[in-house]
Amino acid sequence: MVVAGESRKWMILVATIWIQAFTGTNLDFSSYSTNLKSVLDISQVELNYLSVASDMGKAFGWCSGICLLYFPTWVVLFIAALMGFFGYGFQWLVIQKIIVLPYFLVVVSSLVAGCSICWFNTVCYVVCIKNFPTNRQLALSLSISFNGVSAALYHLIANSIDPHDNRIYLLLNASVPLVTSVIALFAIILPLPVPPKAIQNHSAKFLFQIALAIFTGLYLLISSSVSLSVYNARFALFGAILLLVLPLVTPGIVYVKEWAQKFTNSSLELEEWDIGLIAKDELEFIETETPSTNKFFNYGNSYQVRKEEGFYSNVAFKDRLLILGEEHSTRSLIRRWDFWLYYVAYLCGGTIGLVYSNNLGQISEALGYNSEVSSLVSLYSACSFFGRLLSTTPDFLQDKMYYARTGWLALALIPTPIAFILLVLSGSKTSLTAATALIGLSSGFVFSAAVSITSELFGPNRAGVNHNILITNIPIGSLLYSLLAALVYEANIGNSSDAVLRDGSMVCIGRNCYYETFVWWWLISLVGLVSSSLLYLRTKDAYNSSEKHKITKYALEIQPLYHQLLCQVAYVASKFSLHKKLSPLSFGSTHLVLNYSDLVVHFSNPKSNIFCVNVGMLVEGFKHMKP
Repeated sequence: MVVAGESRKWMILVATIWIQAFTGTNLDFSSYSTNLKSVLDISQVELNYLSVASDMGKAFGWCSGICLLYFPTWVVLFIAALMGFFGYGFQWLVIQKIIVLPYFLVVVSSLVAGCSICWFNTVCYVVCIKNFPTNRQLALSLSISFNGVSAALYHLIANSIDPHDNRIYLLLNASVPLVTSVIALFAIILPLPVPPKAIQNHSAKFLFQIALAIFTGLYLLISSSVSLSVYNARFALFGAILLLVLPLVTPGIVYVKEWAQKFTNSSLELEEWDIGLIAKDELEFIETETPSTNKFFNYGNSYQVRKEEGFYSNVAFKDRLLILGEEHSTRSLIRRWDFWLYYVAYLCGGTIGLVYSNNLGQISEALGYNSEVSSLVSLYSACSFFGRLLSTTPDFLQDKMYYARTGWLALALIPTPIAFILLVLSGSKTSLTAATALIGLSSGFVFSAAVSITSELFGPNRAGVNHNILITNIPIGSLLYSLLAALVYEANIGNSSDAVLRDGSMVCIGRNCYYETFVWWWLISLVGLVSSSLLYLRTKDAYNSSEKHKITKYALEIQPLYHQLLCQVAYVASKFSLHKKLSPLSFGSTHLVLNYSDLVVHFSNPKSNIFCVNVGMLVEGFKHMKP
């Protein structure tokens, strides 16, 4: 089957879903970290350095953005796959005791493996932005959300092979992304579809994909949270693979419609009429403005300082962004206060959640729930997945309740300090489970929404590079937060009452092992919440102005389409001598109301009243036209 036209980009979106679903290999670190610590005979601090090295790979993620500017997408995709293959492959050989590597080289292999994840992500970001320029937020959120189910998928695969050997995770991390890249290659190499001439509404298709994603997430959450035999695990894995294949329904339906349209083109489109006799000035565009959006509506200059007095004004509004989508070079990016507020919000919000997941194995062991590690990791993975899906909420609610995306980011960070205060107050299994779920939801939302926010605030064309600059906070935060946790952990091992010898190494048992860490992480998460709130205050007017501009642009783009529709309606009215008010006609999400007593047609959509067209001459002209 030759995939053509609009179906191409949906095939590419499905390919990015598969890539994301099987390349979130950093999320299962807790599943094999204890085995790695035992084989290498290293301390908790040294083990955390391996986790940090994996996150440090994101510091080199900007290289992938540069490579995509000069090399084909499939080349960058396979570079990422090979880095993961060798990075995790060497670690698997070490943990199997097939080869012996010094600790330094194991750190390097973790660094290379972590770098592969970032390169996979960049490929998916850029591909989604290129293929869905008008729906990139939805495409990005949908694609990125599947990165959150990686741990649950790998848990099912591992259980279907050998549920008692956690070392197999490293072999899977090395091989599965490479196989997935080969399968996804057939869609990735497809050329970009030709931009459609007509305005297209993809809401129904995205709703179907998101509904399917929610069902997939629930399925994986249930499957990974119960104890399954090898046979049942294989059956559950088959169901999960089937659910990942089902998104192909969308490009299949689109392809069939494209194929059918070639033979029934005349019956699927509005009948064309000669409208050359109608002058352009017969269409009167009335632009409605509200004081709140017009106040800051300025396309000529994106840097405007609010002229108010006081310290608060200087901090909150100095050199803030006034429009969205302006391209920022690296130099201009790092000179923006908005970027650094964004950086701190991510560092103290999403990154601290990622570090928590990396330490989840040791946290569970210290609190006495060692047998629950895999279930907790799967819970974090599933909740991270749903958090990523929740990041699509602003796009579906924007017609009914518009709210700046940076405001949603601030709201998404609220569960993290709540989770850490739960862990400070109690070490029960219920508190640990609830905290893990809250942190997963919060960090998942941040990981997904951040890509769209970067594109909106600092320009879509350089989003691949700029977002990788942003996520350099991950290795920094991973180093600082993990080092803090390790030092507190090692200090409590020095207390003989909290130290236990297990598998040849000393481990810390008890609430004290992580109590101080949870207090510090709670305070840090509050800093992230404050920073995100300031970012929202500085950017909310830019979002309001952008929304106003979007309405205006939307009106100008659909004006010719409504012009043609108006001709059709006016012709029918003239043929049947309709002089009374007609019933409202639905046209997509827009309603058309005609009143021939006033010879006026009003167009309205869910956002605003944007058209008022005089059709008196149209009716008279159409009385003498032949169909």
